[in-house]
Amino acid sequence: MNDPHAHPVDLARIHEDLLAPVAQPSRSYVMALAALAAVLLVGGVAWLDQIVSGLHVTGLNNPVGWGIYITTFVFWVGIAHSGTLISAVLLLFRARFRPAISRAAEAMTVFAVMTAGLFPLVHLGRVWKFYYLLPLPNERMLWPNFRSPLLWDVFAVTTYVTVSTCFLYYGLIPDLAALRDRSKGWRKTAYGLACLGWEGTDRQWRHYRGLYILLAGLATPLVISVHSIVSWDFAVSVLPGWHTTIFPPYFVAGAILSGLAMVITLGIPLRRWLHLEHYITIEHFDKLSQLLLFTSLIVTYSYAVEYLMAFYSGDPIEIDMFTFRATGAYGAMLAVMLLGNSIAPATFFFARCRRSLPWLFTVSILVNIGMWLERYWLITSSLSHDFDPAAWGSYSGSTTEFLVILGSMAMFLLMFWTFVRVVPPVPLSEVKEEALLHGELGQ
Repeated sequence: MNDPHAHPVDLARIHEDLLAPVAQPSRSYVMALAALAAVLLVGGVAWLDQIVSGLHVTGLNNPVGWGIYITTFVFWVGIAHSGTLISAVLLLFRARFRPAISRAAEAMTVFAVMTAGLFPLVHLGRVWKFYYLLPLPNERMLWPNFRSPLLWDVFAVTTYVTVSTCFLYYGLIPDLAALRDRSKGWRKTAYGLACLGWEGTDRQWRHYRGLYILLAGLATPLVISVHSIVSWDFAVSVLPGWHTTIFPPYFVAGAILSGLAMVITLGIPLRRWLHLEHYITIEHFDKLSQLLLFTSLIVTYSYAVEYLMAFYSGDPIEIDMFTFRATGAYGAMLAVMLLGNSIAPATFFFARCRRSLPWLFTVSILVNIGMWLERYWLITSSLSHDFDPAAWGSYSGSTTEFLVILGSMAMFLLMFWTFVRVVPPVPLSEVKEEALLHGELGQ
């Protein structure tokens, strides 16, 4: 039911406000992109040094052959797998606050999976042998092992990035047409080609909406299955701490939690820097924080079940592993992880915390840190504390690894902030639809 005190939204003003960010960039914006490009260059130089020098410049060793690179790969895959899921599920449920965050979430997905795709190459060391990762027979007749979850990852992630890219691009078509109509010169030609001849006829809108819902319905179960496959990289092994059936739902919940946190991390500066306060409101962040609280509770429950089942099993090796994780070298990391993923989001039970943008931004950063530490804690602890005490070891990341990670973050942000200056950061057609249907922006 419409609010009688709500003021109707001027459609012409919506059109101008949401297309305004796609304009000549300011000097501060160019300087920010230059700074990100410089950090990306530093990360690239560190990777080049690793290629020339070899993997000894990292902290990888025996028994810890997976370290910060694989941790960051799983982190970025988790970020990537949640963005499209958030947007698609909100579309299927007709959530009115979806337009405010959908485009940022979808763009975040595509750029995060592109960033994640670098880390198998970085971890490979001899990057010129990358074609061995492809599920194809090679000249040495080394056929791929189709029973390996690492190969399943190749199929799952490439399928997911294809669907996510189509979902993002398809949603852009009406807005690209709007940019075509107001542009001149080469920009008009570029936007005209990109919008695929969109004219906004009734027939086009009818087919557009049908396919958009179909893509959302396809993307939702695909996300869940893909991140379940990522979890099987660990769960199908026999290592203590990994060989557990809780990993698929555990990883999916963690991916959604980290994705919601990243949407908030990107959305708050996006709202301020591009002057979108009227279109990305406090009410929208309130709804996002409630979703983040819900997924945080699921992740916290998974932590508890994981420990409960380890001790309930009576397996001395499992019990020793989880005792080591809590009290050994990884105990402090567990505390920080719980602070970021469980304790800080619990403050969103209080409306004042959900509606405070500084606190919301702080919690989103804590969740991102906590989710990265969770992957690090999970991966390295099992590898360093295997069945045989004679094979136990320790691992710590090197400067090279941290510089490469920093470069990946700069790459992600560089792509995202370039994207929101090329297309409207909030879907123009959906905001106008909300205004026409409800007489105000969706809350």
